[in-house]
Amino acid sequence: MSDYQDYGYHSSQMTHNFKYTLDAIIGLLDKNKNTCILDLGCGNGFLVNHLISLGYNIYGTDASEKGIEIARRLNPDRFFLQDLSIDNLPYELRAVKFDTIISTEVIEHLYDPEEFISFCKNALNNVGEIIISTPYHGYLKNLLLSLFNKWDEHMSPLWLGGHIKMWSATTLTKVLTLAGFKVVAFKGCGRLPYLWMSMVIKARLN
Repeated sequence: MSDYQDYGYHSSQMTHNFKYTLDAIIGLLDKNKNTCILDLGCGNGFLVNHLISLGYNIYGTDASEKGIEIARRLNPDRFFLQDLSIDNLPYELRAVKFDTIISTEVIEHLYDPEEFISFCKNALNNVGEIIISTPYHGYLKNLLLSLFNKWDEHMSPLWLGGHIKMWSATTLTKVLTLAGFKVVAFKGCGRLPYLWMSMVIKARLN
């Protein structure tokens, strides 16, 4: 990935987004149904390692060599490098039968989100669930950003590798539905209702 910008992980500690999304994500999981999970874009491995400590069977992939190096310090056999722009899982994971994919704060960075959702569908072999978190945008939040002249700060074009897609519940639902998923749960996370920092959507293949 020639234009990939490494996030710059320095430790295995919780990244800021999990301060307000972690409980929502865990609340959407069930050990009896989500038996083999893949975290696409796992970063420093915090979520994977945390879910392993809770008894979940989960693997993680990321394009960040530093992130994967940090993640492997706790569970070395659970993390693999992966370029999400390439339509293949790492060789070591291709025979694993995943029934759940988690992707947190990734889709807003991707040039082709539809291709990413298609990749997730193929990784699930057309059966299973996907849980996605991404920064929330809706009418009220967008209006307040405009009224207080915060768009330059909120969507800074100077952030190399930053957000290039803004998602609402409607648009994220649409891209999932077009791929054959059915949205079964929505949770707003952080701040007041409709001013949420992020949202978590769970969808199931029909």
